[in-house]
Amino acid sequence: MSALIAPDDLIFVAGHRGMAGSAICRALQRAGYGNVLTADRAALDLEDPAAVAAWFSAQRPTVVVLAAAKVGGIQANNSYPADFLLANLKIQNNVIEGAWRSGVRRLLFLGSSCIYPKFADQPIREEALLTGALEPTNEWYAIAKITGIKLGQALRKQHGFDAISLMPTNLYGPGDNYHPTNSHVLPALIRRFHEAAERGDASVTCWGSGAPLREFLHVDDLGEACVFALEHWDPAAPEAPMDDTGGPLPFLNVGTGVDLTIRDLAEAVAQATGFQGEIVWDRSKPDGTPKKQLDVSRLDQLGWRARISLSEGLRSTVALFRQQLQDNLVRL
Repeated sequence: MSALIAPDDLIFVAGHRGMAGSAICRALQRAGYGNVLTADRAALDLEDPAAVAAWFSAQRPTVVVLAAAKVGGIQANNSYPADFLLANLKIQNNVIEGAWRSGVRRLLFLGSSCIYPKFADQPIREEALLTGALEPTNEWYAIAKITGIKLGQALRKQHGFDAISLMPTNLYGPGDNYHPTNSHVLPALIRRFHEAAERGDASVTCWGSGAPLREFLHVDDLGEACVFALEHWDPAAPEAPMDDTGGPLPFLNVGTGVDLTIRDLAEAVAQATGFQGEIVWDRSKPDGTPKKQLDVSRLDQLGWRARISLSEGLRSTVALFRQQLQDNLVRL
């Protein structure tokens, strides 16, 4: 199968400074795509529709990857629901509509596994979307992401716009946010256990019961998946994955297909950071969704699988975190 994008394509990566966006840029460069276009917030405010339209008109990218988003952990989503919903809706609507109106040939929208119902059957298939209630602690972000998927799907249906979407599981790796309250579970654990190991603490307290199951994908694997999808996945092709009704799937899951308990994750992080004390669980804090494992068989069917194991990814991520701490490069 010939690639659906070409080395001379002008590829705009929106959100290139973020964790996912920077990994996608690295993957594009490794794959030989030299015409990668980026714009920081000072040059382009993605929440400003007029600015986005003017930028697309001037720059004329041929392929767009939308990785820009306002992100945060459980506490941030609970505390600022309007901010998460408004900012993400504005970014998505402006970039997706701007890409369509300016004649962009392919667009990849990056969603999140939080789009699925809290109690979806496991592992979660793409068909689970909109079949039940969302996890309340991040429903605002999830609703925005669902809207992005549906906008791409609507433009494909009504106007033939080639929009595809990928739904990654929990990400970790280079470029992560290690803020003590506004980060996701794995970077929060890495920071907490690293600091405890440095101080020689007797114990570390973690949120919740430790029982929820989660799946983790190294962000460089996500970058490779995005390039693979741009090159090889045409939802309208006869060989493309179909849904249960025999129709084309406009979005696919991305993950490892393997999950573990947060308790086991904490123990793995403790080992990777050298922490040797006791792990205490604060059950007064929320657990979030009890289990969230993606069915990744559709992307596997196309020929892509994650390559970086969690043990390997943790070792390299902890080493990078410590090096960046020394160099004062970690966002705390």
